[in-house]
Amino acid sequence: MSQATTNAAQKTARKGPEMSRIVRPLLAAAVLALLAGCATNRDSVVVGSIPDDYRTNHPIVIAEKNQTIDIPVGNTDRGISRGQAETFVGYLSEYDRRTSPALTIMTPSGASNDMAATTVSRELMRIAAKNGVPSSRISIVRYQAAYADAASPIRVTYTAMRAQTDRCGSWPEDVLNTAENKHYANFGCSYQNNLAAQLANPADLLGPRKQTAIDAENRGVVIDVYRKRAITGEFIDASEVTY
Repeated sequence: MSQATTNAAQKTARKGPEMSRIVRPLLAAAVLALLAGCATNRDSVVVGSIPDDYRTNHPIVIAEKNQTIDIPVGNTDRGISRGQAETFVGYLSEYDRRTSPALTIMTPSGASNDMAATTVSRELMRIAAKNGVPSSRISIVRYQAAYADAASPIRVTYTAMRAQTDRCGSWPEDVLNTAENKHYANFGCSYQNNLAAQLANPADLLGPRKQTAIDAENRGVVIDVYRKRAITGEFIDASEVTY
């Protein structure tokens, strides 16, 4: 064998281990990538079987909503009773005097209590103005009564921003006739409606309120107690622990 052939053979022998050191990590990386792909597909199947979020199915939105109350009026009534007046004042407690929405008093027309309803509607207008509703925002209109021989109520309404969601009671399919692991259509609807009804200020859903001013005097007292490693008398009086 010639010297050139011998050198070529030696170079090829040296390249073999070097190629192995390069190829083996590449093969290992490829195997890991394939395993990761299998794991991803497996997780996607599991995630897809998780039920839908009820907050997505029944979202709480902020929109204008009519605030309505019906005031019953008898045929022989000649004014508003104390109970009716207190109920109406309670209804006006939710009226936002800063935005001053229009307050509409709808009086029946063509009913057996037309005259009595007209008198009561004027008293309702006076009570509303006394409780902070601008007189320019109060209007009295008439609506056609459904029955001429029956007494129809006075309906008072105004619009306000309220948190609300869709109406409950949607049952498009039998909840037992399904093999899918998902929430039924009406799931969580009542909970979302109750939560929206409890919000005094719907703007709280949009962002936090501005912080109130700090009570510097009270803050100084608390810091002094903390520095002395003491306990305030108010905490001791309110505590149920006596030992």
